[in-house]
Amino acid sequence: MNLLEQLKLYTKVVADTGDFASIEAYKPVDGTTNPSLIYAASQDPKYASLVDDAIAYGKKQMTGKSGQLTKAMDKLAVNFGLKILEIVPGRASTEVDARLSFDTEASVIKARELITLYEASGSSRERVLIKLASTWEGIKAAEVLEKEGIHCNLTLLFSFAQAVACAEAGVRLISPFVGRILDWYKKERGVAEIAAHEDPGVLSVKKIFNYYKKFGYKTQVMGASFRNVDEIVELAGCELLTIAPKFLKELENTEGVLQQKLNEEAARQSEAEKISIDEKIFRWMINEDAMATEKLAEGIRNFTKDLEKLEEQMAKRL
Repeated sequence: MNLLEQLKLYTKVVADTGDFASIEAYKPVDGTTNPSLIYAASQDPKYASLVDDAIAYGKKQMTGKSGQLTKAMDKLAVNFGLKILEIVPGRASTEVDARLSFDTEASVIKARELITLYEASGSSRERVLIKLASTWEGIKAAEVLEKEGIHCNLTLLFSFAQAVACAEAGVRLISPFVGRILDWYKKERGVAEIAAHEDPGVLSVKKIFNYYKKFGYKTQVMGASFRNVDEIVELAGCELLTIAPKFLKELENTEGVLQQKLNEEAARQSEAEKISIDEKIFRWMINEDAMATEKLAEGIRNFTKDLEKLEEQMAKRL
């Protein structure tokens, strides 16, 4: 078997793309998008019907241009999610506007609106994950939503503090950003490479996985944002990994033996000690972690930039 086939024995593979052809080719369990991926995919003429439908929906729902744009943007995100659900057997993740990352109430309202759109199209909320940034406000929004049966994927997660807070909030799934953590440490250390078994992003996911399993948290761990195949191989056994098409292809084209690196039994034997996090502790731990502070802020800014580019494109169509 190739490495992708072997990986699927231990880990649920998720396609990290807005390109449906790639999803069909690699047969992942779930699919996930973000504003950057949707913006890129929306430039492709073969997805024009999804954009056209969102534009028509926005015009039908509202009269003012601002209101039309908001409705059209929501519908576009859901349209991509619905298309993913036609292909995968599992779930699709759809992201809440990154500009709401520090507003719990507005995030909850937006998530409910997105779920309403999915359900109006005949899709069960059980097959949808609402993506929220792992700010304190985003985590608190997810806590409210999970109690309503709206399951959440907490993204832009770079630190142990974020992971523990998510677990205590009862979040369904988290997405630790492996590659972006690696980027920061390479720059900080002034090195070109860090071996996968010493990769700070990989080590972060292993620590979170072991902690969750040792203390019985139900929150799923989905490693994300990879920079190379070696990172993926080191996390074989993690519940889910969301992987870009270029790495899915590389895994598929590579022969060799892949070993399971993470498992629940070993995790339960780890030396992790239980901690509890409230808002004050959370903010202090994030403040003390320069990498998490910088990458979380940067991630929100970059998602917002791509969202605004997409809005500009949609506004012209309106």
